[in-house]
Amino acid sequence: MFEDNQGLKNIVDLRGIGQSYDGGQNFIIKGLDFLVEDKPNQGQFVVILGMSGCGKSTLLRYIAGLQKPTEGKVLIKGQEVSKDLRASMVFQQYSSLPWMTVLENVALGLQYKGVSKKERNAQAMEMLELVGLAGHEKKFAQYPSLSGGQLQRVAIARSLLANPEILLMDEPFGALDIKTRLRMQDLLSDIWRKFNSTIIFVTHDIPEAVYLAEDIYIMKSAPSKFVEHIKIDLPFERSRAVKRNPNYTQLVHHVEDKMVSVSEL
Repeated sequence: MFEDNQGLKNIVDLRGIGQSYDGGQNFIIKGLDFLVEDKPNQGQFVVILGMSGCGKSTLLRYIAGLQKPTEGKVLIKGQEVSKDLRASMVFQQYSSLPWMTVLENVALGLQYKGVSKKERNAQAMEMLELVGLAGHEKKFAQYPSLSGGQLQRVAIARSLLANPEILLMDEPFGALDIKTRLRMQDLLSDIWRKFNSTIIFVTHDIPEAVYLAEDIYIMKSAPSKFVEHIKIDLPFERSRAVKRNPNYTQLVHHVEDKMVSVSEL
């Protein structure tokens, strides 16, 4: 299920991943393979589920170039991850720089790439329009100047502007109230379809996972690897009406059952 297919172009490819923190005596991740096919002009929305501590966030850190596995390879479009080739990541904790304005935060990735101030600010403003933050660009990116949902929009806008092709999200809505969380789910779904991005999303919220995903992968612990792959058979265009679809409810129950069985492995 997770083997490489030479006939496909792969946007993310983790091969034979192992992670040890004691010199190789014990591995918390072992023999893990993970393949995300590149779908041009469409992208993908992949959700990773698993028990706490199984290594979901660690996998995102590999792809973002923030951590190297003890063994195995991490490839993006066939090349090993490096400082010049890695994906952007949105964390649960607010990651904006509070001493910089919203506009400066969103344009930061382009600044590192050497884009002129005029051009990066113009592109950042377009992104702020998209995520509903136009009018907030001169505010400092900190609470209480911005709400939690607005701060996460800043992070999403910054990541998309830096690399719209791949977006990694580690429980980005976990600290938000339910009303804001539902709005952010819809915003993210809309962004995915607009940019045709490949989004790899970690959450503990099963209904959220089913609502957003095309594919759900479930990890087991001790040592961690993927053991379930569930295709989400819901309409490509998602709205909250989908949650009234009996098929949505059945899928939520199916994923819940799989999570329970995986937790017992």
